[in-house]
Amino acid sequence: MAALRGVAGVQVVAVVDVDIGRAHSFTAAHGIPQAYQDVDEMLGSGLDAVTVCTPHSAHEAGVLAAARHRTHVLCEKPVALTVAQAQRMIAATAAAGVRFGVLFQRRFWPAAIRIRRAIEDGRLGTPICGGVVARFNRDADYYAEPWRGRAATEGGGVLMTQAIHHVDLLQWFMGPVRRVTGRCATLVHKGLIEVEDTAAAVVEFASGGIATIQAGTTFRPGLGAQVWVSDAQGRTASVMEFPEGVGFTDISTVPGQEVSQTGRVRAGAPDLPLAEIHDQLVPYHAQQIEDFVGAIRHDREPEVTGLDAVKSLEIIEAIYASSGTGAAVEFTHAVPPRERVRRRL
Repeated sequence: MAALRGVAGVQVVAVVDVDIGRAHSFTAAHGIPQAYQDVDEMLGSGLDAVTVCTPHSAHEAGVLAAARHRTHVLCEKPVALTVAQAQRMIAATAAAGVRFGVLFQRRFWPAAIRIRRAIEDGRLGTPICGGVVARFNRDADYYAEPWRGRAATEGGGVLMTQAIHHVDLLQWFMGPVRRVTGRCATLVHKGLIEVEDTAAAVVEFASGGIATIQAGTTFRPGLGAQVWVSDAQGRTASVMEFPEGVGFTDISTVPGQEVSQTGRVRAGAPDLPLAEIHDQLVPYHAQQIEDFVGAIRHDREPEVTGLDAVKSLEIIEAIYASSGTGAAVEFTHAVPPRERVRRRL
């Protein structure tokens, strides 16, 4: 709500929830005029846009409903549980002629933007190597929410819910993926969750570059995350997230770039409460909402489209597939993304 209300010209006029009592409580707490139990009834009330903030398993239904009512839609990440669901969402919103955006607010961090711009203007060459290291802390209280930690409702663990932001940044920097090999396991939260709390992968890109992904929710306390890339001349840049929710440039040897902030990881430092992590991200969440509103007003694509969002989901789905079979998963990029097929080696 803080992010929505931080954007000029945005009015939150309605909320929908399958639990109408919860919807009324939310509207009362935030001064929202209308509460609904039926999504079609709400969408039929004449909204300009809707944001889907449900558990992952309900993202597809919410986006498809918005498409039916020709309502612009901004969805939380991950875009869907599977690539097939995401493709249906992309097709439906395209056919309806509405804007479809997906929340990856870490793309709006100044540190992330600097890396992307350095690649685009040539100060940082095509990355030949890179990586994600994501070391988070999630405990039993976090997984007490009934939909968390369940394959049917969350779709995955650390990769799908936490590290997907960093996988998104990695592919944003390094480009289309060619092959993925990965392994996933539940090593600490056994009996508590049915999805992975630990994952590792090697990602090969169409450019010939190679990157690694390491992620876990098993660290006490959490040590944040880093996404880094390096070109053939050894020029390197990275964005560090520590404490969780706070992003800054921690390494840069790119001409014309200076490290904007020095981060000091203190051994034994406590993790921020989840609410404070979200508070740290509100300004960037608001920037992405502002961009989405601008896309509607000026009839252009939002900064992060459904097609953009499916790229990180494809990588994560491939890691899960590779972990299950023990074989690499190869991507075929000779066809448009919506028609892309994947075969196992």
